[in-house]
Amino acid sequence: MTSLDKPTDREPGVDHDAAASKAVTEAALFEAFGGVRGMVETVVPGLLFVTIFTINKDLHMSAIAALAVSLVLVVARLVMKGTVKHAFSGVFGVAFGVVFAMMTGNAKDFYLPGMLYTLGLALAYIVTTLCGVPLIGLILGPVFKENLSWRTRNPGRKKAYAKASWAWGLILLAKCAILFPMYWWADTTKFGWVLIALKIPPFLLAVWLTWVFLAKAPAPIDVFAEMEAAEKAEKAEKAGTSEEEASSGAGARHRRED
Repeated sequence: MTSLDKPTDREPGVDHDAAASKAVTEAALFEAFGGVRGMVETVVPGLLFVTIFTINKDLHMSAIAALAVSLVLVVARLVMKGTVKHAFSGVFGVAFGVVFAMMTGNAKDFYLPGMLYTLGLALAYIVTTLCGVPLIGLILGPVFKENLSWRTRNPGRKKAYAKASWAWGLILLAKCAILFPMYWWADTTKFGWVLIALKIPPFLLAVWLTWVFLAKAPAPIDVFAEMEAAEKAEKAEKAGTSEEEASSGAGARHRRED
């Protein structure tokens, strides 16, 4: 049986390399942005705050409950030995919100640090892209094991990162354009529910667009694999040199004995 006659697992008409690239991209995005659990950890504290405040208008109880559930989520991550960066970022965000709200006595200020962070992040995506170092590439480069190789060695990938960063920046700016005016004129309950409603959909849209852009981009350059290969080649070269030196030394000894 020739190699052409052998059965294969590959389905005809399917670009398996493209499918594998898309799967890698999905896994990287899932890791970078926390997946479903990360979204839950982002939404739950604010949802609990606005729910309790809607019921009894008690700022202190709402703030304490939101902070407590954030801490519970971190403990759950630690117990399950999961990645805690998303949960910790949630705790810090809630803690800042609690401090702001307690200091001013205005429940809407619970959301102000998060809104300012969103605005700053939107500007960061746009400014870094204009500077030729799109932020999404800095975030995802280590996840794809390409680090900053996309800047000079993979122009197609740099272009995809730029498109994705523009998408993130403009989507977050649009979110801010809705929330900041509401912060000034809407009551706390209405503002809180609108903010919760805008937590996930813009995020999912930005992640989806990032996946679309990167799925069509050239494959990442695995700089870690390159470094490992270079290190192995260097060791092999040293080993070969040592063997040659040993061989030449043995030949010299034989000549002296003769």
